[in-house]
Amino acid sequence: VLKQSSSYLWPVTIEIPTDGGRHDKQTFDAEFKRLPQSRIREIGKLIEDGEILDGAIAAEVLVGWAGITDADAKDVPFSQGALEQLLDVPLLATAIVMAYFSSLQGAKRKN
Repeated sequence: VLKQSSSYLWPVTIEIPTDGGRHDKQTFDAEFKRLPQSRIREIGKLIEDGEILDGAIAAEVLVGWAGITDADAKDVPFSQGALEQLLDVPLLATAIVMAYFSSLQGAKRKN
């Protein structure tokens, strides 16, 4: 399809370490920007060369979200400031990048 929407929602799951050697699994829907294939290849090369960090990739591809709440369980609207706070949460930028690249893999083929 040559004409597509500029973004799409995809689930992101992060396991946050908690007391007692356990992890708290949290999920939200990320709104990912559709990048052209040339930029995706460029990012892949930057990753291979160690020239880009997960936070920079996440900041480029994440253009919105659903399911991010504050301590009072109120929805946090997407903004540049909120994005910076979100990406400061340990392990979250990596979870976002992993979900983004997972979304690009498409449906797994059945043999």
